[in-house]
Amino acid sequence: MATHLTDIVFDAADPARLARFWSALLERPELAMDTDKAVIGLNDTVSLTFSRLTDQTKVVKNRLHPDLASLSPDDQRAVVERALAAGARRVDVGQGAVPWCVLADPEGNEFCVLEPRDEYMGIGRLAAIVIDALDPRTLVRFWSHATGLPVTRDHPEYASLSQPGSFWVEFVRVDQPKRIPNRVRIAVASPGPLADDAARLRRHGATMPDIDPDAPDAVAADPDGNEFTLRHIA
Repeated sequence: MATHLTDIVFDAADPARLARFWSALLERPELAMDTDKAVIGLNDTVSLTFSRLTDQTKVVKNRLHPDLASLSPDDQRAVVERALAAGARRVDVGQGAVPWCVLADPEGNEFCVLEPRDEYMGIGRLAAIVIDALDPRTLVRFWSHATGLPVTRDHPEYASLSQPGSFWVEFVRVDQPKRIPNRVRIAVASPGPLADDAARLRRHGATMPDIDPDAPDAVAADPDGNEFTLRHIA
């Protein structure tokens, strides 16, 4: 059976605080909340998870970030104002004059509040998880195999996966390679033998160590070196 998307994971100095911020901003329910781990439901099968990190120093822009949808210019302004009031701040990542607003959450994780776009209407506040990519076409094909989501845009500068009624996974070309471990990463679920799915994803460009048959999960990396978790589910 194919692997599928199960979690978007943020390292967090204060998981509960960050989960409350994102729960309010995304208008999604809190599913679990404690000092080391907090979880928000994004849809019926995917969660936004905040796990306590060991190194609290953020030194580079995240290679994965959320994009938030808006329904109108007034709605976009309202989302930005609500985020700022809850502890976000405006940041400059070299975006220049663009119709979206770039912010950072209370722990410095970048996100964008987009102008209204037709493709994101009716899917909720989270428009997309966006991943920096040296080659968007390579990454979108890999992640289509890893998540089971179809490729809906395939361009040298950007590429997209979509799912009915929920957020997209998108890839935007950058020139800078990954240098340090990501603070935001994806987890995919393996309903079959972990070793079989690991072997399949290796054939599509993943790197990962040999699989411990007794382990519940494995840490891997996509073709750009972005870490992800391959997690067995019964």
